[in-house]
Amino acid sequence: MIRSNEASHTFAAAPKDSHSLLKSFVGLLALTFLAFLVLGYHPGLEDDSFYLAAVKHDLNPTLFPHDADFFRVQFQATIFDHLIASSVKLLHLPLAWVVLCWQLLAIFFILHGCLRIARRCFASAEAHWAAVALIGVLLSLPLPGIAINLADQHLHPRNLATAAILAAIVAVLDRRPWIAAILLAVAFSIHAIMAAFGISFCLFLWWTLRPRSLQPVPVVAVLLLPLGWLFEPASSAWRQAAATRGFYFLTRWHWYEWLGVFAPLALVYALCYFLRRRNDVEEHATLLSLSFALLYYGVFQTVVGIAIMLPPSLERLRPFEPMRYLHLVYLLFFLLAGGLIGRWLLHRRLYRWLLVFVPLGAGMFYAQREMYPASPHLEMPWSAPDNDWLEAFAWICGNTPPDALFALDPHYQTLPGEDYHGFRALAERSALADYEKDGGMAARVPSLAPRWVKEVSALRGWTKFELDDLDRLRQEFGVNWVVFSRADRLYSQPGSLACPYENDAVKVCRLY
Repeated sequence: MIRSNEASHTFAAAPKDSHSLLKSFVGLLALTFLAFLVLGYHPGLEDDSFYLAAVKHDLNPTLFPHDADFFRVQFQATIFDHLIASSVKLLHLPLAWVVLCWQLLAIFFILHGCLRIARRCFASAEAHWAAVALIGVLLSLPLPGIAINLADQHLHPRNLATAAILAAIVAVLDRRPWIAAILLAVAFSIHAIMAAFGISFCLFLWWTLRPRSLQPVPVVAVLLLPLGWLFEPASSAWRQAAATRGFYFLTRWHWYEWLGVFAPLALVYALCYFLRRRNDVEEHATLLSLSFALLYYGVFQTVVGIAIMLPPSLERLRPFEPMRYLHLVYLLFFLLAGGLIGRWLLHRRLYRWLLVFVPLGAGMFYAQREMYPASPHLEMPWSAPDNDWLEAFAWICGNTPPDALFALDPHYQTLPGEDYHGFRALAERSALADYEKDGGMAARVPSLAPRWVKEVSALRGWTKFELDDLDRLRQEFGVNWVVFSRADRLYSQPGSLACPYENDAVKVCRLY
């Protein structure tokens, strides 16, 4: 294997003059906004039902007096919510605006990290910008089997950690191990699981770049050290919670999901083989080292992931989500693919760039609109809620007491028109556990699993509930408010309930 031993093998580490710096900044800024437009923006969506709720709880501890444990316990391992809350206090701006700015910054620095890596792997500007453009267009791409995208449509700690990991990869390429270590520590403080994958890749990259005289690094021993505490018996409640996460069970994966695991590795191997056979292999030393590191990392993490996810005796390790190493594989694979497309296909022919990126961007935009059809593509701070469920959540936020405890369909996020928005994050009120998202949290935090099972079981058959069922919830849990959808029997037959809010899809009622 060819290893570059001197920094001189890297291309265009950074623009040398202020004019080039300004052009790079303007180009990245333009691509950031274009990527943002394609990706979409949905605060409170999916996992943001936890993250945004945690930030709001930091800013106002009186919120969520009944159910804060569903985000507070796991968040002891991250500074993310405190970071966002502190920036709100520092800037004296509304939370919605601060979160939007952080999301744009996260996208900008992800693309910035991609540009810096591309400049060390490719000589031409066309390759640099094609790599960045391809990542920008594909940020909303769903990754096979692991239920995440390259980037999230809301502010997620994974976005910030990814930006730090990419910067750490640049530091490794530049032979600055201490800078890389600091950046990986920052990533770990924000999102420990993603940072663990970043550490793994950087170790492999450092190994491929090492002088021949150095010995291999004991990567396996380093990576397995943090796993020991998870070897403990699993409870029945925990197994029920884990069953809500389909990607925890590799035997349930479809053939095309397994194709998504091995196809990128096969293509990276083909790239390594192609580069090694070229006469100008020294010119591609950094690209070759990065490609080999990606190949080694992917093979190693695949073996580790399968070894952890398949044996029933290791089921408690599944919340570590070891197959999500694919996030970094796909990110770097598409970065390299974009650079190669820019160098060998696009050149400086504008019509070629348009033929590649306009249909691709339009397709990704269309896919996002189809995924969340009842919501605006960009849910901006200055826009009023344009969705019956979000309008109801906004009314609840402004017209019910902060200590209220709500009950609603445990599958409400999958109902027509709801579009996977989180009740806690947007209504800012406590609620009994839901099946879709709280089940995942209970799987990560086993102490929550018995409570999750109890509350979800109490809500079983929600669409056919009668007044006696609501009275049972009031007596057992203290529920004093309920949210009905048109699918619920009590939506059209509320009986003696007082329902101060109603729209075409949702009715909000109070229990006495």
